[in-house]
Amino acid sequence: MSTVDVREDATEGVAQAVAALRRGELVVLPTDTVYGLAADAFSPSAVERLLVAKCRGRDMPVPVLVGAWRGLDGLAQYVTPTMRTLIEAFWPGGLTLIVRAAPSLAWDLGQTRGTVAVRMPLHAVTLAVLAETGPLAVSSANRSGLPAAVTVEESARQLGSAIAVYLDGGSSGEPVASTIVDLTGDRPQVRRAGAVSNEELLELLPDLMLPPEQAQVPLQEPEQAPENPS
Repeated sequence: MSTVDVREDATEGVAQAVAALRRGELVVLPTDTVYGLAADAFSPSAVERLLVAKCRGRDMPVPVLVGAWRGLDGLAQYVTPTMRTLIEAFWPGGLTLIVRAAPSLAWDLGQTRGTVAVRMPLHAVTLAVLAETGPLAVSSANRSGLPAAVTVEESARQLGSAIAVYLDGGSSGEPVASTIVDLTGDRPQVRRAGAVSNEELLELLPDLMLPPEQAQVPLQEPEQAPENPS
């Protein structure tokens, strides 16, 4: 287990993180919301290791982070004009999209029911790692049911030696969730309010279905998507 400060120079930290992820190990890294716990999305054993570290069941599948707009092309069964519109408006940033997963994907993120939650984060260190690894399975870097970590020290207290590399990017600030929009049904639907407001979304999606609660509030696990719908 090692901790690398990436606030001034991320070169060594990114290299260590990429090497660990390629070995199927776990990495904690800073994101634009809270600290994330990352694993190789295409390694079932690595994803299982992530779930065990978090004490999280397979009924709560792990979201995926990508490092570029085109990252969605290889993950979604198809990319619609609506998806393109949202990506161009809000990626990189605090918007997670639930889409139908490409049937050819050789991965096991949990009980996804054929869907995947995807986001492109707005954080230089995480994007540098993603540029080398490709898509990563990433959940918030805390044990399920405990507060999300906004510092690397908080994540280390909860996850300990289960993590091969901790990347220290300083405090992530207020843990505001990414907004989750489900695009698998007949109409787009907000599954979780968060960093992108309903007003911003409605400007692009007039038929958007809103959740009963309109308030945007910090959550315990901002990177944790709800169970992907069937």
